[in-house]
Amino acid sequence: MIYRTLLSLALLFVPLVSHSVAAQSGVLHFPAKGDSQGKIVLVSGDEEYRTEESMPMLAKILSVKHGFDCTVLFSMSADGRYIDPNNQSGVVGWEALDDADLMIIGTRFRKPSESQAAHITKFINAGKPLIGIRTATHAFNGKGSFGGEVTYGNFGRKILGEQWVSHHGQHKRQGARAVITDQAAGHPILNSVSDIFVPSDVYGVTHLTDQDTILLRGAVTESLDPKSANVEGPKNDPMQPLAWLHPYESPSGTKGQSFCTTAGASVDLVNEDLRRLLVNATYFLLDKTVPEKADVAYVDPYYPTFYGFINDKEYWEELNLQPTDFELGKAPHRDDPKGSPEWPFRDRP
Repeated sequence: MIYRTLLSLALLFVPLVSHSVAAQSGVLHFPAKGDSQGKIVLVSGDEEYRTEESMPMLAKILSVKHGFDCTVLFSMSADGRYIDPNNQSGVVGWEALDDADLMIIGTRFRKPSESQAAHITKFINAGKPLIGIRTATHAFNGKGSFGGEVTYGNFGRKILGEQWVSHHGQHKRQGARAVITDQAAGHPILNSVSDIFVPSDVYGVTHLTDQDTILLRGAVTESLDPKSANVEGPKNDPMQPLAWLHPYESPSGTKGQSFCTTAGASVDLVNEDLRRLLVNATYFLLDKTVPEKADVAYVDPYYPTFYGFINDKEYWEELNLQPTDFELGKAPHRDDPKGSPEWPFRDRP
């Protein structure tokens, strides 16, 4: 079956003996190479944009090339046997946030338990920084609360600056090209960032205020081809914000800062400058000097799956995808979901 084509677990042994990886109960840990520059928790868990693929890839870059201690959280099946992004209550390991310095989150409509939410509340009440990608604008859903006015439903708007609004571009038909705003020229987050194209469409963004710093706007493109032209006419007038900095206030009144981009599908991150944007934002939010040109080359080969919902109830169980499949030296791959467009602009095994 197609599902069985998943893992060519070609072990690409990396000579990093001291850089061991541990995976227990849906959590994957990549210790910092050398002296740690800080602890980062990367949270996957979405039904559509394949953060179970992108977060381990980013964690490898941040740990091996930039010296951050990284922990990746996965959405697991109800019985904990395999990765299941469709399980909205499945993200485990939230306690890793208790001593983290930064959270990178790409979840979609997750429903943590009250005890799990307490770790998120503790993190934002400390005013610690966050990076949100793509569906993090609607990271949580349900009747839960992180305290005060920050509910599951408005977490994106309160903490990242925006909530779910709309698909501004045509889904799976039009891509997005980043355009640097005049106010962001020379901003360190944009060091050596000049050419971002992503095959995920531009999101509608309507709730940012004068307190937010818009770094990039997203031009809707005619197709998913990186060379396609920007659409002419009102669709790109004005262009929607694509990446911004947002000052947030926690339930306890503590001030913090976040960075958010509505790009971030796993296939989006084949773009080198998008990866560099996220690495640069990590340095900036942690008050570290942003490299002039951060090294964002893959540590292991990266074979992202095209985005799309997978509604087959047996898919994830038959796939039997494990956190350990993303350890150092491993490069999993699988077929695109049914109905995906052809998109040859990425490496395939």
